[in-house]
Amino acid sequence: MPTTSLSLLQQLRRPDDDAAWNRFVELYTPLLYYWARKAGLQNADAADLVQEVLQLLVKKLPEFEYDRAKSFRSWLRTVTLNKWRESKRKKQLAVVAGGSQAPLDPAAADGAEAFWETEYRQMLAARALEIMRGQFEPATWQACWESVVNGRSAAEVAAQLGVTTNSVYLARSRVLRRLRAELEGLWD
Repeated sequence: MPTTSLSLLQQLRRPDDDAAWNRFVELYTPLLYYWARKAGLQNADAADLVQEVLQLLVKKLPEFEYDRAKSFRSWLRTVTLNKWRESKRKKQLAVVAGGSQAPLDPAAADGAEAFWETEYRQMLAARALEIMRGQFEPATWQACWESVVNGRSAAEVAAQLGVTTNSVYLARSRVLRRLRAELEGLWD
């Protein structure tokens, strides 16, 4: 996937930018699905909610003004929660009053904003790395992975891979630079 100087959020202002929308969907579908499941939805209902959120985002993101002082993640979570609540209200209207217990409200679940922030960052970074992996030579990827994720020294990784220590540092730099570019404007 080619990188441009525009951030993903800027690219999404153009609904016809298929590459940007595909990238956004690849990055965010697992997170949206996770939030839907955390709200108590079954697999099919969670998938439906994700589709509804993505459909709404196609309409909303072209108008979205990113403010670095605010959180894109919080806005996205609010959009998802509102869609979930809307869906819940529709279902409640369709059901005759009964003893059914309401699903857990994800806005109140676990109560800690720090938890949501950490979870968001971990899931987004993991998804971005998963998408990016195929875009690097296996040796470059492995050198970075061993050094950054597994915490091994550059010298140790270089010896294992039969490359120079400088090659390990370069691989690490390339992958991390690309990760920062992938998450630009999304990593609140």
